[in-house]
Amino acid sequence: MLDQMPTFRDVLAARPNVYRYLKPTPLYSYSGLNDAAGLDLYVKHENHQPIGAFKVRGGLNMAANLNQEQKQAGLFTASTGNHGQSIAYAANAYGIGATIAVPAGANPTKVTAMRGLGAEVVFHGPDFDTAREWIAAVAQERGGYFVGPTDSPLICGVATFALEILEDLPDVDVMIIPVGAGSGVCGTAIVAKTIDPNIKVIGVQSAQAPTQQLSWAAGKPVLGPMQTFIEGVATRIPFENTQAIMRKYLDDFVLVDDKDTKQAMRMLIEHTRNLPEGAAGLPLAAAIQLREQLAGKKVAIDFCGGNLSMDKLRLLLQAEG
Repeated sequence: MLDQMPTFRDVLAARPNVYRYLKPTPLYSYSGLNDAAGLDLYVKHENHQPIGAFKVRGGLNMAANLNQEQKQAGLFTASTGNHGQSIAYAANAYGIGATIAVPAGANPTKVTAMRGLGAEVVFHGPDFDTAREWIAAVAQERGGYFVGPTDSPLICGVATFALEILEDLPDVDVMIIPVGAGSGVCGTAIVAKTIDPNIKVIGVQSAQAPTQQLSWAAGKPVLGPMQTFIEGVATRIPFENTQAIMRKYLDDFVLVDDKDTKQAMRMLIEHTRNLPEGAAGLPLAAAIQLREQLAGKKVAIDFCGGNLSMDKLRLLLQAEG
């Protein structure tokens, strides 16, 4: 397993592990979306993955790096949904047992998907961080292998989508990536800054769950509120390794109000005919918020996942704001 800050070479090594099971996802430009946003946007459709989200790349790379003893011990992790689906998918592919803790109120579609892939799903606590601390203790008691949400093999696996963006759009100027625990934005930043330091990498988080952004800005751990409707970025505790990578590579890290993210989600539905989960709306909302400084630039936004529950879809379409 990778213990130090992951490198571009580690990302390249992850590619065969990812593409053994997956294909590259499309990068599309939509004229209607560009007109509505007033920007030159390119949408990376990670919602087209088998689990409907980018994180599956990381799970597959992690599983490929396990030794036989770790595989036999079984995998233990916590998730609000997409990370758990990634671990369940990878465990199923490699014939490994998986136990996943989820917080109360977890997205039922994601829970069903995890169980459908053969994982044991256990509800524990009110939020992701409570579930994560509990399942880490369970893994230790049972002699299992605990997978954290920001382990280096996960970062290197998900970074392969950034390589695909650069292959399809080598003259990209800006990449905007949502931040929960931080694996996606860290992988993207490592790739972009290694290939072309002039590419701007911008992280975005909900203003209603700003812990990672506040910690990045302060240069030290800061605990913020966690009241967002977006389960994919509902993190109330910063992670040391992803904070270090973000401080090294990120050009900017912005906060977007949930009401603006909801409007961006509606725009994505209308103009791309794809279903975005909340985290997938954040990059578009951030791009619109930064419209003046992004004018005339080619901007890639990460449509990181499409696992929106029916209840949230109904609420999204019924009311503005």
